[in-house]
Amino acid sequence: MIVQYSKVSVIAPARLHMGFIDLSGSLGRHFGSIGVALNEHATRLSVTSARQRIVTGPSAKRADKCLTLMCQALNVPDNLAITIESAIPEHVGLGSGTQMSLAIGSGLNAFYDLGLTVRDIAALMDRGLRSGIGIGVFEQGGLVVDGGRGEKTITPPVLVHLDIPDSWRFILVLDQRGQGLHGQQEIEAFKLLPPFPKQEAERLCYLLLMQGLPAVAENDLTKFGEVITQLQRSVGEHFSAAQGGVFTSPEVAEAMRWLSEQGAVAIGQTSWGPTGFCVLDGVVLAETITREARQKFAHFDNLSFVTASARNSGGDIFVINS
Repeated sequence: MIVQYSKVSVIAPARLHMGFIDLSGSLGRHFGSIGVALNEHATRLSVTSARQRIVTGPSAKRADKCLTLMCQALNVPDNLAITIESAIPEHVGLGSGTQMSLAIGSGLNAFYDLGLTVRDIAALMDRGLRSGIGIGVFEQGGLVVDGGRGEKTITPPVLVHLDIPDSWRFILVLDQRGQGLHGQQEIEAFKLLPPFPKQEAERLCYLLLMQGLPAVAENDLTKFGEVITQLQRSVGEHFSAAQGGVFTSPEVAEAMRWLSEQGAVAIGQTSWGPTGFCVLDGVVLAETITREARQKFAHFDNLSFVTASARNSGGDIFVINS
């Protein structure tokens, strides 16, 4: 017998993907990555019963596809109303696909009281085929490092979870015109990438484990920023042939150079972009630099600048009983 509640609401946070560690599996495991959950962008939706299936709101087409896959996989009725209040922008590097899948899956799981874990849902939706960051931030938020894929991996395991210090603020630089590689384009791009040097994978592993992560634990933004900038430069150069440079968007690249000159650290691009990111310590400082950036680059109509904070908790699921 299927238990059914009257309404389930889900909040799935956006994330920054701050880079891969080993793109070629030269050390035995493929990928491995680091990322951070954000407060300011999220997919928010609710699930209720309905006479017939209806999906409304932003990214409704993607949500409808997720609903079809999940209902078929779980063998549950699809006479549901999915109301999307907000959705993470698609294909800009903020994890929209994984978070929509997890939001729909978690909503159905709670609505029908199926007892699935986040990892069960991710596996059913084929999420985590490369990075496990989106799954990890939905589970627990904060800064997450996943262990990549080995021979027996179903979804990449989370190896590290740390809270981001409250005073750290991210500046996101979004290019409204473009989208990063996704879908079949992304698959083909990975196939065409040259081998990632084993020595460089070893260096990135050491930098992350022995410098970057201790810096987060000790609230040392300068050292953390140095590590992320190095990791981003290494991965960005490796991706450059596929995405047209270290940054997908030349305008974002120009803005990131200026932000670095203003003292921002951890300069990078999330996933395939085109969104760039950097970090500053202090709310007032970050908001001031963000305002100055908007004025400085006002001639780029396609750019927008957003100050964001880390979310040190995972996705939220709210259940209202019948």
